[in-house]
Amino acid sequence: MKNPILWATALAATLSGSMATGASTAAAAPIELASDCPPGFELADSNQCRLRTLYDGYKSLEDKGVGGLRTALPAVRDGFSPQQIDLGRYLFFDPLLSGDNSLSCASCHHPQLGFADGRATSIGIGGAEVPRAAPTLWNVGFLQKLFWDARADNLEQQMQGPLYSEVEMGSNPAQLLADIGGSADYRRLFGEAFPGHRGQPTLEQIYTAIAAFESSLVSLNSRYDQYAHGYQDALNEKEKEGLNIFRSFVARCAECHTPPLFTNQQIAVIGVNEPEGRKFDPGAAAVFDNPTWHGGFKVPSLRNIVKTAPYMHSGTFDTLRDAAEFYTLGRGHALPDEEKQRMILHWHIWEPDLSDEEIDRLVDFMGTLTDEMFIPRTPVRVPSGLAPIGNLPEALQIQARN
Repeated sequence: MKNPILWATALAATLSGSMATGASTAAAAPIELASDCPPGFELADSNQCRLRTLYDGYKSLEDKGVGGLRTALPAVRDGFSPQQIDLGRYLFFDPLLSGDNSLSCASCHHPQLGFADGRATSIGIGGAEVPRAAPTLWNVGFLQKLFWDARADNLEQQMQGPLYSEVEMGSNPAQLLADIGGSADYRRLFGEAFPGHRGQPTLEQIYTAIAAFESSLVSLNSRYDQYAHGYQDALNEKEKEGLNIFRSFVARCAECHTPPLFTNQQIAVIGVNEPEGRKFDPGAAAVFDNPTWHGGFKVPSLRNIVKTAPYMHSGTFDTLRDAAEFYTLGRGHALPDEEKQRMILHWHIWEPDLSDEEIDRLVDFMGTLTDEMFIPRTPVRVPSGLAPIGNLPEALQIQARN
């Protein structure tokens, strides 16, 4: 297994200015794909990477992957080759995938921003505003439904949304095939990642490679995980108190944000209103023609939650404390009357009447869910020859340059 420290040390270089160091020497050597698996994965038979975690030793009721501290994880997407995962890493950061070469997948899912983008709602091609926030990609390989409204069943289906959206990456299948197939380096690398195929890369291979990389984004070694596996000193007393509140029948946080993924992967109607001036988003109700899901969205994971502000599907809350406090202010308190009458709030959204101190302890505990040990290396260059792209706030741009 690859040394996770070596894998995780490189600071993301996202702007063309941060690519300058070493670029002249790197350009002389051809890009080669990795032959070993990302950290946390074991190279098994048939050149397949299989995830290995301490959670493998636990059981889960009905194999649902939800429960207490020592509960098995749900099934994960693995079995990709090291070469497919690494090819997906290059594609993920390559602006060639956007219609005008201005955006990459990392523009909205940046490693230094919890694989989100730090915005209330994302910005797409030509500065277009995307209707919803970019969710984190950490542990996305475990999820059975994708998008805030759960409309995609797998990663391959999900990625076609932003790739071909006129307000996101603005490409189309024909252009994507032409751009990828027009690169001699990409043709060579696809041949290595898919050795049984000859000829131009296919759409299915592009989707598979990106899904392989995204499935390798695993975050399961936080201080909470160390505590769950038996190291009692991993959490301090305030954090343990927060964990007890989180799991209590009064706060009921764990009913939806259920360990070990800290999501039950279900739709919940919690009564969040839209920011001022925005039209109400019906959420999953519009996708599934289910009026009981009006204003309902997929329960997000809380893994690395301190990295992904602002919060909710439209970035309603700037801070984690504001988001936590929302749940204790009463059923439907934030909704206009017309929406309150239409919405069927999830059963656990009630009036727990938590104190300020209890809310603070919840925030303390959620901070223990941070783990970026296996953050992947951002490529210094990509096969298209374009500069790898990802959006960062100015403060992090300065940090990257230094």
